[in-house]
Amino acid sequence: MKFGILVNEGPYQHQASDSAYQFTKAALEKGHEIFRVFFYHDGVYNASRLLVPPQDDRHIANRWSALSKEYKLDLVVCIAAAQRRGMLDENEAKRQGKDAHNIAEGFHISGLGQLIEAGIQSERLVVFGD
Repeated sequence: MKFGILVNEGPYQHQASDSAYQFTKAALEKGHEIFRVFFYHDGVYNASRLLVPPQDDRHIANRWSALSKEYKLDLVVCIAAAQRRGMLDENEAKRQGKDAHNIAEGFHISGLGQLIEAGIQSERLVVFGD
């Protein structure tokens, strides 16, 4: 089965982020296809390369980055939600005249059209968080 994944919650305030990661990993391990993972609303915080959780805690951004690298996942961060929350990739930081960027490896910023495409191209769009 081909899934699209929508993550609406941040990495440490709600279980949705962990559930999305675990679901995505399990689906891939079972041979299913993940068309795209789209991070929206506070879910964009999952893409921060500046997260520094305690050493004995899980590192959500690193988990997603590693999964993306292993399975060539398309991890898309909503541009509007990201900009509102101060999340910028290198290109967007330059475009906005900022001197730094904070999007982790494996993630990229794009628009809501990528979410619509995921819904069209996937057999199921699974939503995590409100």
